[in-house]
Amino acid sequence: MRIVIVEDEARIARRIERLTRAFFGSELDLTTCDSITQGLHALETAPPDLLLLDLNLNGRDGFGLLESVSAGAFHTIIISAYADKAITAFAHGVLDFVPKPFAEERLNQAFARVSATLRKPESGLKFLAVKKQGNIILIDINDLRYIKGAGIYTELHLQNGQRELHDKSLEKLEQLLPSSFERIHKSYLVPIAQAQKILVQEGGKYQLQLKNGELVPIGRARYKELRGRLL
Repeated sequence: MRIVIVEDEARIARRIERLTRAFFGSELDLTTCDSITQGLHALETAPPDLLLLDLNLNGRDGFGLLESVSAGAFHTIIISAYADKAITAFAHGVLDFVPKPFAEERLNQAFARVSATLRKPESGLKFLAVKKQGNIILIDINDLRYIKGAGIYTELHLQNGQRELHDKSLEKLEQLLPSSFERIHKSYLVPIAQAQKILVQEGGKYQLQLKNGELVPIGRARYKELRGRLL
């Protein structure tokens, strides 16, 4: 996933970058710009999936950036102290408007909207191809209990208790699989049909109990969205 941040305050830009990486995972192509000129160059060089845009960039209006590019080619989240410009922002077709100062939970809510929008409910993917002992075997996605990230690979945990190693990252599989698969943690992707209930632990920690009784962690940033899907 490619994301461009356009923010002229270095401290805020670093915070946005940190929270963005925490939500979307380490395998992220992230570019940070501090001016409209830099932002325009980044967008024209390689169009992103998501633009995070401030509206006051060294005294220049951030809307000028959107008007200079094809905003429909990517999603945009405005992060700005000018809350009175929210209506104008939505008229430009942005996905969300996050007012400054912002809490981590509010930015994560906007990121969750991006994730839901980028998912492909119409995906016709039925099988995952796994290379094993010189052969290729097909795993029916309905046989998956959950998928766990393992660096640049993933572990496919099957309903029969077996595990298979897949050569695509969790981020890539999340893009390929249908919307019935939910990213509940930076390292876990679960078919929502396998979910039984959410367990709230001490210290603000959450776990998802699967139908076979197995427990997998839920990231704090994912808890509210997952709870909404299960209720």
